[in-house]
Amino acid sequence: MSDSDAQANSSQTAESPEKPGKPARPDLEAPGTDQPGESGVSSVEALLRQAEEKAQEHHDAWLRAKAEADNIRKRGQIEVANAYKYAIESLAAELLPVRDSLEATLAADSAAIEVLRSGVELTLKQLSAVFDKASLKEIDPAGLKFDPHQHQAISMLPSEKEPNTVINVLQKGYRLHDRVIRPALVTVAKARDASGLKSVD
Repeated sequence: MSDSDAQANSSQTAESPEKPGKPARPDLEAPGTDQPGESGVSSVEALLRQAEEKAQEHHDAWLRAKAEADNIRKRGQIEVANAYKYAIESLAAELLPVRDSLEATLAADSAAIEVLRSGVELTLKQLSAVFDKASLKEIDPAGLKFDPHQHQAISMLPSEKEPNTVINVLQKGYRLHDRVIRPALVTVAKARDASGLKSVD
């Protein structure tokens, strides 16, 4: 080949360079160079919608549970208030005949003491029956040891009885089941002073 022919071939090669960025054969592109297309974007959007729907479902379930809990709490408050308000309903019903007996006694034409006494005794029996039904027991500690949990000492007096013995009950106490609702007012015995004892020859 002559020098002129070589120069011509080199000039043709320089004049027709390949466009940059375009491979000679598209089927020979390197793997992994594909960009995410519309299918990838729609897949992400679908997952996002599902997540939002589940979050909304959970939120709605929480709201329903909260509303139900509020309703239960309100019903409980109403029931407690009613139980407190009408706690003595049965006791009040039992006390009505006692009032009727008192009114009947006071309305009697005869003012004889025997009639009044009989009416009061009947009323007391009715009241005692009501107390028994309500588990309301009296505390009458005469002659017993002083118990600060059930008795309230008004005074201590010298006595022949053993010290700390109840010698007088000024007012009976009452106990509802195991709870003292009113302690008994009592006088308690104390030991006599040694100086007050007579000497024995």
